[in-house]
Amino acid sequence: MLATYRPLFEVPGARVFITGGMIARSAGAMFGVATVAMVAARRGSYELAGAVLAVGMVALALFAPVLGRLVDRYGQRRIAIPFFIWSGFWALMTVLTSLLDWPAWLLFITYPLMGAIPNLGTMARARWSHIFAHDPRRLHTAMSFEQVMEEVTFVIGPVLAVWLATTLFPEAGFVFAALCYGVGVVVFISARSTEPPVVPHHERPTLSAHRVPGLVPLAFIMVMTGAIFGTNQVVTLAVSEAAGAKDAAGPILALYAVGSALAGLWFGGRSHGRSLVKLLVAGTAGMVVLESPVLLAGENIGLLAFFMLFAGIATAPTLITVMNLIERITPKAQMTEGMTIVLTGLIVGIAAGSAVSGAVVDRVGASAGYGVAVVAGLFALLMALGTRQFLTRKDLAHLR
Repeated sequence: MLATYRPLFEVPGARVFITGGMIARSAGAMFGVATVAMVAARRGSYELAGAVLAVGMVALALFAPVLGRLVDRYGQRRIAIPFFIWSGFWALMTVLTSLLDWPAWLLFITYPLMGAIPNLGTMARARWSHIFAHDPRRLHTAMSFEQVMEEVTFVIGPVLAVWLATTLFPEAGFVFAALCYGVGVVVFISARSTEPPVVPHHERPTLSAHRVPGLVPLAFIMVMTGAIFGTNQVVTLAVSEAAGAKDAAGPILALYAVGSALAGLWFGGRSHGRSLVKLLVAGTAGMVVLESPVLLAGENIGLLAFFMLFAGIATAPTLITVMNLIERITPKAQMTEGMTIVLTGLIVGIAAGSAVSGAVVDRVGASAGYGVAVVAGLFALLMALGTRQFLTRKDLAHLR
């Protein structure tokens, strides 16, 4: 199975941007949990922590399509460097606001302004789309590899973030994430040979990528998928604390990512050539079925860990399928923007899931918050079924 991915590392320059992307995205996977842990510890409210995270994610979602369009127009390096400096400054202000106990409302300014930075995941996928533009099988493998990378970062990130925040000081996970993210960005953009060329202005489509048929429904599915992620992050922290085992939250979230990563590895080597539309419906249905048992765990940490391992199995295949669909329907000149729009849906969903589940935790009970994830999965399945009717039209027969 692993041999399927070996050719990716033989591409000149690929190892550099893979390494940079891994470092930066591991740090990125820390930010959500690190923020919740930091705010909840300093301010004593999961509802406030979820709200701060939600506002930050909404800001990230608003910035992302604009920055994606700029990356397509001017190139990855020229956009990533100045906006990384901007984001780093506001990360520092967020840490100071928490550490020095400045007014809580400042967090709703400093944390969202961090979000003005291009998405490394979409830039990496755009590089693979350029490298394997004429090799669909290898491109499918590369897209699968990217999603597995994302899942692996969620094995490393949350565990490390919770450990640092609970053993050192509440801001420790956030600070470490910011530093690692900076290192990862520098390494990533240093791989200039794999950066996609900028499409000349006169060859670019005149309309925004969100006008591409099918892109908005796929983004909505990602909103619901993100809501599952956001819910699991906030609620798992709350359940672990209620059970008197706050340190267990990181490993439990890591198990969710492990299940997803293993499924992604298998999926990447076996699913090429199958109907993307059918795979999308199957993936969203799997998210509902596999997430539902988590509701039965209550505050039993062992049972929760067991259920969470299986809950992640449908996640990576669903995300890989969505990214393959985007690559099929989006013009080359708008690839970064198109991918960013859909992944922005994921970000919005994380924000919504974090906010809603945080309120449910504070007002109903910790374990009840997982109900938000199950409902989100149901909406994703309904949209996938509706999207299926559109994507099976004759003019989109290549997606079947």
